[in-house]
Amino acid sequence: MSVNQTIKEDPNAKAALKKEKEEKRAQSKAARALELTHVRYLDPKVDLTFRRIFGEHPDLLINFLNAIMPLPPDRVIVSIEYLPSELLPANPEKKYSIVDVRCIDNFKRQFIIEMQVFWNSDFYNRIVFNAGKAYVKQLDRGDNYHLLQPVYTLALVNENFRKNTEKYYHHYQIVNREDTNEVIPGLEFVLVELTDKFYAETINDRKLMILWLRFLKETNEKMSELPSELQENEHISKAAELCERGAYTPEELLQYEATKEHIRIERAIREGTRRDALAEGRAEGEAIGLEKGKVEGRAEGHAEGLAEGRAEEKIDFVIKSDKAGVPMATISTITGLTIQEIKQILQG
Repeated sequence: MSVNQTIKEDPNAKAALKKEKEEKRAQSKAARALELTHVRYLDPKVDLTFRRIFGEHPDLLINFLNAIMPLPPDRVIVSIEYLPSELLPANPEKKYSIVDVRCIDNFKRQFIIEMQVFWNSDFYNRIVFNAGKAYVKQLDRGDNYHLLQPVYTLALVNENFRKNTEKYYHHYQIVNREDTNEVIPGLEFVLVELTDKFYAETINDRKLMILWLRFLKETNEKMSELPSELQENEHISKAAELCERGAYTPEELLQYEATKEHIRIERAIREGTRRDALAEGRAEGEAIGLEKGKVEGRAEGHAEGLAEGRAEEKIDFVIKSDKAGVPMATISTITGLTIQEIKQILQG
C-alpha cells in the first residue's frame, strides 16, 4: 500500500499531515515576520502604509495635495472630508496593486488619489471612468448643472508609462487644441512617474513637491535613516514615523509582507512575459527575414532568367531581320536597341 493510500484511509494520518502543513505555514509566516524585525521603515507605496499616511491623517493629505496639485494660489486646500473609497477596494489578490484615497475639500472639489504599482494599457480609460463617475454622482435628479464642482485625479505610478519623454509630471485637462489656454473645467488629471526620470537635484521650483515625491520614491525597507532634508519638514517627518515598523502590529506586518510578496511575484511574471514576448518577436522576425530573403532570391533569379531569355530573343530577331533585309532603323524601333548595339550583335 502506498503512502498516499495510507493517508487517505487513516484519519489520524490525515490529521497529522494537516497539522504538519499548518506548522510549516506558521513557520514561513514567522520567518517573514522575522525578516522585518531588522527593518526600520516600510515602503509608503504599499496599500497598508499608503492608507495609513494619507487615508487617516487629513493634515498630511492636505499638505501633500497642495504641494503636488496645480492649484491656483487662491484655491489651496484648507480642509478635507474623506469619502468612501468604493471605486477600487484594496485586494492583494488583484492582478494590479492599486490603492486609492478619496476626499472633498473646502471648495467642494473632489480628489481621487491613487498609488499604482504596475502600469497597464487600461490605465487611462480607468482613471477617466472613475473621475467621470465621481463627477456625475454629485447631482441628484433635477439638480442644476451649475452645482457641479471639479474632480481631480492624482495618480502616482511606480513605472514608466510615457516612454517617449523624460518628463515625469503629466498634467491633463480638457483644452481647445487651437488655443490651449481655453479650458473646459470639470476634470483634471495629474500623473506622476516615481521612477528614474525623477531627478530631484535638477529641479529648483516647488520644493515641497520634490520632498514629498522623494519620500515616496526613496523610502523603503533598505533605508535606515531618513535624509536630513526630509526630517526638517514636519509633515514628511510625521509621514516617515507612520512608516516605521514599530507602528504596526505583527498581524499588520504579515499583511504588509503578503502584499509585497504578491507584488514581487506579479513583477516576476510580467518580466518573464516581457522576455518571452521579446524572444518570440526576435524569432518571428528572423523567420520572416529568412523567408523574405528566399522569396527575394527566387524573384531575382526569375527576373535575371527572364531578362536573359528576352536578350536572346532580341539577338535572334536582329539576325533574322538583317538576313531578311529589314532596315536597321526599323529593327531599332521594334527592339528598342540602338543602331550601334545592332551592329555589335551582327558583328559578333
